[in-house]
Amino acid sequence: MVAAGQTLPEPGPLRVKPPKKEKELETQTLPLPPEPPSAVIAEASKLAFHVSPLSSKGLLTKQVRDALKALDRANGGSTFVKLRAFVAGTGDMRRVATIVSEEFSSKKMPLPAVTTIQVGALPMEGAQVVIESISSDKKTLNPDGLSFFSAQPPNALAAAAQAQDAVMLQITCFVPDVNQAGKAREALAPAFPAAAMNFVQLTRLAVEAETSCEGVGRLQKPGKSPAKLVFTGIQMSFGKQEQDLRLAYGRLGRALETMKATYDGILVIRIYSLERAVGAKAQALAPEFHGLAGGPAESTQVVEGLPSSDATVAMELVAVGP
Repeated sequence: MVAAGQTLPEPGPLRVKPPKKEKELETQTLPLPPEPPSAVIAEASKLAFHVSPLSSKGLLTKQVRDALKALDRANGGSTFVKLRAFVAGTGDMRRVATIVSEEFSSKKMPLPAVTTIQVGALPMEGAQVVIESISSDKKTLNPDGLSFFSAQPPNALAAAAQAQDAVMLQITCFVPDVNQAGKAREALAPAFPAAAMNFVQLTRLAVEAETSCEGVGRLQKPGKSPAKLVFTGIQMSFGKQEQDLRLAYGRLGRALETMKATYDGILVIRIYSLERAVGAKAQALAPEFHGLAGGPAESTQVVEGLPSSDATVAMELVAVGP
């Protein structure tokens, strides 16, 4: 009760319990996908060769993923050793290696060596990428070994394959006009019925007047074919002088060393340049490193672009393994 004349104190402000501070979420940084290896080794007798089908669906990223899925189906679970991607259009060609790393890492598959080259056109409107694959099968496919052939006119390639008694497994033809790809395929198919074929226009404006084809074939007779092969990715030169090119060759040599291989066992050298003169200079320097009298199978091509905007030329190798 309240006595007469007594007043109640005014109620004070209600004490509101402050809300608990929410714990701030820590910023999570996704790890970058691993880079493809500089070189991979595999048994020559178990190697299989495929070319991804062309597609015009979607942009570059979708087409790369679709091409990898198609190659995976064709390989039937074999281990990829080397991928060579030819990219046309305006897509960022550097995405190819990143997508390969993402796809293979997510499936816990070993990464292959990767080469990516920008070209002028592919023989399908809207197609932005075609990928060649080399994979290692579980069973023996090439008991007598393999032979690699330099880039040369189609009729000369057919004669060289016949002279070595080789069944061509993969052929890459560089055509001056991509619209000629259909006729070139029809002309080559009877001579090479078992080959996975790829046709590429290397530059938007034709640089070469004639078609040249490089390839690899299965030998039909026992010979001195190496038991193991080392495949490198590309190493780029960022200048046009001889010292710049030697640096790139030096990096290729170190890539070989990671697989206990050396320049003495070089079987193939491929050179991609933005200018004919720089490509010729790189080709002329090659004997300084491999020192082989007969020389390896060679392919020197002028291309539309390389993975780095500062690069002038890029090289890759196939060599005898330890």
